[in-house]
Amino acid sequence: MMMPLTAVSGSAEHPLVDGYENGHLYQYEASVKKAFDAIVPTLKKVSACQHEENFVVRAQSVAMQQFGFELPVEILENAWVEQLDMRLLFAWCVFKTYQRFCDDFFSTAPLNNKSAEEFQRFIQQCGFHTLDVSPCADGRLAHAIRYVLRLPIDAVRRKSYAGAMFDIDDSIQKWVETEMLRYREGRPNTADAPTRYLKTVAYHFSSVDPSHEGCAAHGSDDAKAAAQGLTRLLAFRQAVENSFCCGASIDLLLLGIDTDTDAIKVHVPDADGNIELDKFVDASELYQQTLRLSAKEAEQRIEQMIRSAQENVSEGMLQLVSKLLVNNLSQIEYVRHYYGGHYEDIGHAERFIGAGIGFEEVQLRNLTYFAYLNTVEESTADFDVGIKIFSKLNVANGLPVPVVVRFDYHGQVPGARERAMERCQQVSEAVAARYSGLAEKGLLHSLQVVRDCNVNGQIEILGSSLDMAI
Repeated sequence: MMMPLTAVSGSAEHPLVDGYENGHLYQYEASVKKAFDAIVPTLKKVSACQHEENFVVRAQSVAMQQFGFELPVEILENAWVEQLDMRLLFAWCVFKTYQRFCDDFFSTAPLNNKSAEEFQRFIQQCGFHTLDVSPCADGRLAHAIRYVLRLPIDAVRRKSYAGAMFDIDDSIQKWVETEMLRYREGRPNTADAPTRYLKTVAYHFSSVDPSHEGCAAHGSDDAKAAAQGLTRLLAFRQAVENSFCCGASIDLLLLGIDTDTDAIKVHVPDADGNIELDKFVDASELYQQTLRLSAKEAEQRIEQMIRSAQENVSEGMLQLVSKLLVNNLSQIEYVRHYYGGHYEDIGHAERFIGAGIGFEEVQLRNLTYFAYLNTVEESTADFDVGIKIFSKLNVANGLPVPVVVRFDYHGQVPGARERAMERCQQVSEAVAARYSGLAEKGLLHSLQVVRDCNVNGQIEILGSSLDMAI
C-alpha cells in the first residue's frame, strides 16, 4: 500500500546535486510503484487458496495486509462454484490502486515542494512567460517535468503525444488563451512585458539499446526523432506567424532524454531562435566534467559548455538552459545512486493507459502510457501504440489492458461536468468498440473518471466496465 512520506536525508556526490530532494523523490516513487507491483503476486496468493475453507476471509486478510483494502466480495463468493475471474480482479485492483494514488496526490501534494511562483519569476527574468512542454507519450517520459527537469508541475504545461508530435492546433489554442489572459488579466504578466511563449519538444532515445528501445514512433531512429521534433516546432511557429503575424512572441527549445539514464541533451537555439541539431549540450558529459569541481566552478563550466555549443545564445536562453542542465544533474545522480547508473526496465513497463485530458498527478516513469485526446478517432495512432505496448506487457501474460478514461473540467463553466461525463462515456464506448476482440475476452477494461481542476479536488469515479463499484 502507499505509505505516508516521512522526512528524508541524502548526500550528493556532485556539488550541484540536491541529495535531500533525491531521497524524497525516490521514497515517493518507490511507494507508488510498490503499490501497483504488489497486485500480481498478491492475486497469485489469493488464487492459490480459492478452494480452501474460509476462502473469503483468508483472501480479504491477504488483500488488507498487502493492499490496505478489501477485494469485491461478489467475485470472491463465487469461487466455490467456478474459477476466480482473475482478469476482473486484476483490473479492479489496478483501478482501486489508481484511485488511492490520486486521492493521496491531491490531498497531500507529495511533489509540491517546488515553488511555482519562484519558477515563474525566474522564467520571466529569462524573457519567457510560459513554458509549454510536449514529451513523447511513452511512459518512460512521464516523469519528465518533476524528475528529469526538476521543475514545479504547477508552473509547466505538459501534454504528451506519440513521438512528441504535438497537435499544432491545440498548441495554437493554448497560445491564444495565454495571450488573452495577458491582455485581459495581466497573468502571468501584462501583454506589454517583453517576454515570449516557449514551446518545447522532448524526444527520447536509449543509450543502452539504441536500435530497439528508442522512440517506437520514429523506429528507434534518434536522428529522425530529433529532426521531426524540430520540424514540428518550426511548423508551430510558422502557423502562429501566418495566423497572427506575431511569431516574434514564440521561442522554441528542443530536448532529448535518454530513457535509460534520464540525462538530457539540450539543442541550444541562437539569439534569433534558430536550432541546429548538431549544436547541443549533453548533460551526462557535463556531469563527468564537473563532478570534482566546486559548485561555483561547475556553474562556470556549464556556461562555457553552453556557449561552446552555441556562441550566439541569448542571455535569457543561457540562464534557462543552465538551470535545466543543473536540475538534470540531480536526476542523473538519482539514477546512478538508486538504479546503478541506468534503469533495469529500459523498455516499457507501464501499469495502465491514461486516455483523455488530465493526469497531472502522473509524474513517475513507466507508470502510465498517455493518450491525450477528445475522441478516440482523432488519436488512433497514439492509442494503437498504447494497445501494442500492453499487448506485450499484459495480454501476452493473460492479463487485461487497464485503461483510465479521464476528463478534467473547469467547474465554474456551466455544463462542464456534464460534458466531461459525456466524453468519458463516448471514449469508453469507442475504446471497447475499436478493440472489441480484447474487450469481449475480458482482456480490456476501462475506468471512467472526471475531476474539477479548478478546486484542486480529488477524482470522481463515474463507473467502469467491471459492473461493480471501485
